[in-house]
Amino acid sequence: MNFGGTGFVLAIIALSVGGWMFTTWIRAKHGYPVENEWGGTVHRSDPDADRKIALLEGDNAKLADQVSRLEDRISVLERIATENHGQAAELANQIDRLR
Repeated sequence: MNFGGTGFVLAIIALSVGGWMFTTWIRAKHGYPVENEWGGTVHRSDPDADRKIALLEGDNAKLADQVSRLEDRISVLERIATENHGQAAELANQIDRLR
């Protein structure tokens, strides 16, 4: 085997380029930033990302509002359940206000 021959040098170059291409492909596939030809980084971009974020923020606000309303209702129910004042009319009014 001739280690100084042209075929060996070309094989080393081909393996190096192939390894670089494979690692770059794996990094891009999993969303890691990839270096471009000039040493800068190229980040994965999603054209719908801003719209998705806005929709998720809207859903998050709605759910937070719903949770706060449910907490208020639970506190009223807890107060009704723990108070033992025996006034049936008052209890009926409080339950009707919850509906």
